[in-house]
Amino acid sequence: MRVALIDYGAGNLRSAHRALEATGAAPVVVSEPEGLRDAQAIVVPGVGAFPPAMAALSAAGLVEPLRAAAGSGIPLIGICLGMQLLFDRSEEGSGATGLGLLAGEVRRLPSGVKVPHMGWNTLRPRAEDPILLGLPELAHFYFVHSYVAAPADASVVVAEAFYGAWFPAIVRSGAVWGLQFHPEKSSRLGAQILHNLLAILTARRAG
Repeated sequence: MRVALIDYGAGNLRSAHRALEATGAAPVVVSEPEGLRDAQAIVVPGVGAFPPAMAALSAAGLVEPLRAAAGSGIPLIGICLGMQLLFDRSEEGSGATGLGLLAGEVRRLPSGVKVPHMGWNTLRPRAEDPILLGLPELAHFYFVHSYVAAPADASVVVAEAFYGAWFPAIVRSGAVWGLQFHPEKSSRLGAQILHNLLAILTARRAG
């Protein structure tokens, strides 16, 4: 499966590329709209801050093509900052508009906790979803973030984690997924999540 791995200067491309390859996918680094033409799935990775990330996507001419691709049913997966970019807007910095593929905002972690939230944390499932297949009851994943999504529709939350408050760790709406943690840095269970995603996408194509 050809997976377009979006390069907008804010992603940890190398580790994401390796992790996708290990699942059997064929990741291709894409930095301009033409690269999305034959994509069978799209991954938006991300490390950094929301406003400059959206500015970089806009400068690359990728904002509308990403919206159009998701609108046409091409699966789109956001990882960490990439998940936050899926939402309508963020309060980070002076605020910025996101891709608007999921309704809701991105807000700073609650006061009283050290930010960024950096390290391993446990997922609590909120809904049955094939992305969780094969995971143990106490599945740990690696997080690095200071902001979290606040979906307008709570039903999109597949799993959550706790850091000062419960926050969405996995969201899904149709063919749009968001992972607040880094599966590519989460060892065996991160690989399991990516394997499950690839199986879901393969089944969608076959169906």
